Amino acid sequence: MNTLYYFVLIPMVYFSFAVFFVGTGIRLVKIFGKPKQSTSLQIYPEKRPQWLWALHDTFLFPSVRKHKPILWIFLILFHACLLLLVIGHLELFGEFRIFQIIPHEIFLGKGFVGLILCVALMFFLFRRFLSPVRELSVPEDYYLLILLFLIVLFGSQMDWARRWYGYEELLVEDYRTYLLSLLTLKPELPYNVINSGHSFMLVLHVFFANLFLIFFPFSQSMHSFLSLPMNKLRRG
Repeated sequence: MNTLYYFVLIPMVYFSFAVFFVGTGIRLVKIFGKPKQSTSLQIYPEKRPQWLWALHDTFLFPSVRKHKPILWIFLILFHACLLLLVIGHLELFGEFRIFQIIPHEIFLGKGFVGLILCVALMFFLFRRFLSPVRELSVPEDYYLLILLFLIVLFGSQMDWARRWYGYEELLVEDYRTYLLSLLTLKPELPYNVINSGHSFMLVLHVFFANLFLIFFPFSQSMHSFLSLPMNKLRRG
């Protein structure tokens, strides 16, 4: 079992990040290498400042808000909670004073951020079983949503166990030691990482995250990297 844990938590992590960065780089080179659009994509009337409206279109989803308000609510909740989770993972690497403007324990949200993300992802998944979204969906849409749900579920389970049930065998210091060892290319698995009651949840969390990183560069979701440049192009 320890051999399996080691494989998922160290070699597979390095491999998945290598595939992610190389695959993403190759996809972006191919996308930007395509012939330029001969016609203008700019929308009118023009609004200024253009960069501010491009940010508005990218992160506030105005067209979704207008036509599908319920979907818009879940999209805003999803992206807001995702940002908080990214901040929480950064805090696992070390203390950042800027993130402690509002004092908090790692992770932010006292477990409710993960819960909201799980609910949002279930909404995104189940709406794809209904028309007309079902007819527009492809297998990779379900695959990515299921992977994201499993990543969030097992990651949140560790936070819920510590916050809501007082199960504190695996501490922030153990996560920090493990992550910093990966970052410095001196991989180390603290005793609690592979021997606590949390271990299987951590391994499943990292395993599904690895699968997501490997698959993402080859999916249509790669175009999410281009949403801001495209909206800037539309705004002029």
